[in-house]
Amino acid sequence: MEKRVEEIWKDVLGVSPGEANATFSELGGRGMSALRIVSRIDDELGVRVEVGDLFEHESLDAFVRHVMTKARTVSSPDERGELGV
Repeated sequence: MEKRVEEIWKDVLGVSPGEANATFSELGGRGMSALRIVSRIDDELGVRVEVGDLFEHESLDAFVRHVMTKARTVSSPDERGELGV
């Protein structure tokens, strides 16, 4: 999942090899690109993140960690409303 989030980020933002450590804003990330990233993550990975998360977690590493935390939260039985029996 981490690799796929990275691929989506790089694809949407058009990251070149020399820009690997650039932040979302440094890569020209704006509202529309943020919307494309969160939409693809939801569609392809089933993890719901907010557009604002990209502005709060601007580096790729921080954003990937945030997505992974969200994925773990959603996959827990309590978050799905199941009893876990």
